[in-house]
Amino acid sequence: MSRPRLVVIASTYPAHPGDGTPAFVRDLAIAEAQEFDTTVIVPAVPGGAAREQDGPLRVRRFRFFPRRWEDLAAGAILENLRSAPHRWLQLPSFFAAECFALRRAVRRSGADVVHVHWLIPQGIAALLVARRMPALVTTLGGDLYALRDPVSRFLIRAVVRNAAAITTMNQDMRARLIELGADPATTVVLPMGADVDVIRPLSAAVTREPGRILFVGRLVDKKGVEVLIRALRGLAGGYEARVVGDGPLRAELERLAAELPVTFVGTVGREQLAAEYGAAAVAVFPSVRATSGDQDGLPVAMLEAMSAGCAVVASDLPGISEAVVDGESGLLVQAGSVDQLRDALDRVLAEPDLRKRLGAGAASRADQFSVAEVGRRYCELLTAVLARHDAGTGAAAGPASVIAAAER
Repeated sequence: MSRPRLVVIASTYPAHPGDGTPAFVRDLAIAEAQEFDTTVIVPAVPGGAAREQDGPLRVRRFRFFPRRWEDLAAGAILENLRSAPHRWLQLPSFFAAECFALRRAVRRSGADVVHVHWLIPQGIAALLVARRMPALVTTLGGDLYALRDPVSRFLIRAVVRNAAAITTMNQDMRARLIELGADPATTVVLPMGADVDVIRPLSAAVTREPGRILFVGRLVDKKGVEVLIRALRGLAGGYEARVVGDGPLRAELERLAAELPVTFVGTVGREQLAAEYGAAAVAVFPSVRATSGDQDGLPVAMLEAMSAGCAVVASDLPGISEAVVDGESGLLVQAGSVDQLRDALDRVLAEPDLRKRLGAGAASRADQFSVAEVGRRYCELLTAVLARHDAGTGAAAGPASVIAAAER
């Protein structure tokens, strides 16, 4: 018996495994491919093949601009547009090419269901060219928090009202989606997963450095790296800090950190990233609400650090506070508070027993957010969405079954 066919559409995907690009879409798609015949549609990025077999996944990258300037999807689209406004010129052709690629993939694969990552632009593309298909829509944060203009809100309402089901990263985002017209019965909190099975053994092979502070993430406003650098001034004990990741604010942050023991590592592959987690005494995620309104939904890097047994210090924001239990699997501080962040870092660095206890609690907590566990729940949710679509309004495959699939 043939397996159901799934098309995944997203705007972030590694050019090749281990290139440092966030791999949460790929990780989840591989988990979904255990139950579904899966095709992935993503934009072209430098170094990425137009067509490839990535393990169990058929990956198709669509071209959308002359190669010399085709960089809109290299990183995060919203930050790319903010940092270089000329990239707006790529957007119309990007959207047209994405719609064409999705339509072609749905027709050629005979897809049964679509998994759409991000409300805009992928949600709009699915609404236009795959409207008859049941669509699971996943919103990850920036698309919901930052896009607040009237046009974006109009488009988001259209997407959420037509989705077969919606997953989101935290309860705050779920409430916002419902305010925009999403059906409460089919809108569930189901975050991305951390690749625990890979990160944990690699990180365990590395010796922890008692004074090492680690940040992992894109160097953009919402990550709060400026708050971290200011908090590092005046720390009581000796330390070294490592900033892993890249982004438009890197040069500015390097100037701010001048004369501090801070190393900007840049983007690294998964094996080196696991080693960074393994060597860190504390991993810090000082997320803030950016001036644009954007904020983290639930950083996958934080879940990875937790899976590696790092003591975690993080901002008390929706999503983060749903994953980190204050005092048990990490310490939570007020978002944007330099003093609270400094005090928490001082405390963790000065108390080995606290670091050990928080690290153990983090590792245990992270098991709930593993790719294997999250992937299983996404497969069940997609199956319920497809069954509901096939059954029409049948009670046996109604909204309750969608919620149950996500919550099992």
